Amino acid sequence: MDTPSCDAPRGMRRRGVLKAAVPLGAAAAALGTGAARADSEAAGPATVLPSGRYRIDVHCHIVPGFYRTSLTANGITEIGGVPVPAWSPTLAVGFMDRYGIQTQVVSVSEPAVTYLPSLGERVAMARRLNDYMSRELVHTDTARLAGRFGAFAVLPLGPEPGREDVAAAVAEVRRAVRELRLDGVGIFSSYGGVYLGDPVLEPLMRVLDELGVMVFIHPVTPRHYPDLGLPPFLYEFTFDTTRALVNMLYKGVYTRRPNIRWLAAHAGGTLPYIAFRTSLLTITPALAQTLGIAGADDSSPAFRELFYDTALSHAPQSMEAVRELAGTRHILFATDWPFSGPLYPAAGDPAPQLDETFPASERLKVERSNALAQFPALAQRIGV
Repeated sequence: MDTPSCDAPRGMRRRGVLKAAVPLGAAAAALGTGAARADSEAAGPATVLPSGRYRIDVHCHIVPGFYRTSLTANGITEIGGVPVPAWSPTLAVGFMDRYGIQTQVVSVSEPAVTYLPSLGERVAMARRLNDYMSRELVHTDTARLAGRFGAFAVLPLGPEPGREDVAAAVAEVRRAVRELRLDGVGIFSSYGGVYLGDPVLEPLMRVLDELGVMVFIHPVTPRHYPDLGLPPFLYEFTFDTTRALVNMLYKGVYTRRPNIRWLAAHAGGTLPYIAFRTSLLTITPALAQTLGIAGADDSSPAFRELFYDTALSHAPQSMEAVRELAGTRHILFATDWPFSGPLYPAAGDPAPQLDETFPASERLKVERSNALAQFPALAQRIGV
């Protein structure tokens, strides 16, 4: 175990965007980080980040060979506008080692199993993916992989899920958490036109609440979005996450199912920035007067209880908004690898811009301690 030391066309478009972003992003990060460190040094001695592999990455994906074959057989070669990237446990460990990551909590990105036409096929693939994550990654007998992975379970939901889909998802959740001992459950922001908060998903919400698990919300490309000729991962993913989070607020999911811990991908999409606006209907003028509140709350308390990851969002424009909304304790480090692979051209600090928002003591919480607190079984597996 590593312990911290002391001290198609759209696919082509996204490749171009990412390649262009690498040198620009690296230069900007270097300048921004230098300024932040200079300020820190001027203020006096500060906590030094560990030099070994200490980070816990809570948002990264797997594409095992059997799953890639199935995607290809069904005509799926791009996800969110990017070609399906190469992945293997060896590649994942190599990435972790280059960027000081001890463990990845993996999941399956869009489309998960929604592309399969029948419920039976979706159940079979979800079970196979969950079995693979449990046996080959999380609870592996392979020494070089031990302690390097956690996992969120895949659900056998299809587009516009009905009662049978939801019943199958309930069964698979129980199996994945109780028998396979996975670390949580992965769910999409929407399934076709069905968003989180839709009543059809209530039996699933009930079981997730009963189990008290961490539920990772990953965005998808929504139906009928306005096509600006850009890959949808750039903006539609963030909007779809926001739709789901706001819908659950007004459908009462957070209050009705308080034992679910929600982890919102990509810093919650656009939610931190518009948390006040989207909360306006939660406190009416009459209620505010009764409670003696001078004005509307700055955001719903439910939004403050959510967890947010840093994937593709570690710049201060995002992190300061999340920190203001939910506090440092609710922010977890993430990379979105391997889809974000082109943004990591060299070894070293995978998110230097975090220095512009967090002092080293808080950054250590974001990159490690917060995740270990939310994933106790993972902490136990790696000997913490």
